[in-house]
Amino acid sequence: MKYWQIPLVILAALSASPALADDFKTNSGKEYKNATVAQVEADGIVVKTKAGISKLYFTELPEDVQKRYHYDTEKAAAAQAAAVQQTQEINRQAGELDKQQKERQQQQGAQAARQQNVQALVNAYQGLVQQEEDLLAEIGRIKNAQENARRKWYTGSWGQGEPQSRQYQTDSAEANLPLLEGRLQNVRDEKQRVREELERAQRQPVEAGR
Repeated sequence: MKYWQIPLVILAALSASPALADDFKTNSGKEYKNATVAQVEADGIVVKTKAGISKLYFTELPEDVQKRYHYDTEKAAAAQAAAVQQTQEINRQAGELDKQQKERQQQQGAQAARQQNVQALVNAYQGLVQQEEDLLAEIGRIKNAQENARRKWYTGSWGQGEPQSRQYQTDSAEANLPLLEGRLQNVRDEKQRVREELERAQRQPVEAGR
């Protein structure tokens, strides 16, 4: 090895060696023994001790330590302002995300409520359709019985030996015919109302935040 290369080797060895531990004491008297400086920042130093990692701000440290690590008040103020701005931006983004999440939740809740309402109206409409069919079937049966009784009367085909007092008798349900027809009209009116409400519910858009 040439002699002029020796200083370079020594310098490289020193550069590769780990940072030396040091003791730091803040202006308030708190001590950090055997602390290794892990990072130098504009407003302070980050040190490692047995207790963990801590950041010591230059404003808390003696003037000699400030000079040793080239403390610059203007750089520190700029770094602090940048950190504050970054924090505000993070908070703003977090607030925006939270707002969007709440709006999505409200929209999902409104959509679920709308679907439940539509399904309830569909079920109600189907039930009214079934009631209408049942009433029509019962009314048709009674009217058929009436028509058969009249036909027998006109043709004289009622049973032999039956008194004429039975000539128009069908069954006891015949007396309920006006009531059944009135109920049928009520069911049809309600079915029409439910159908219109169902059409409105199906056309109604879901608006976020409502």
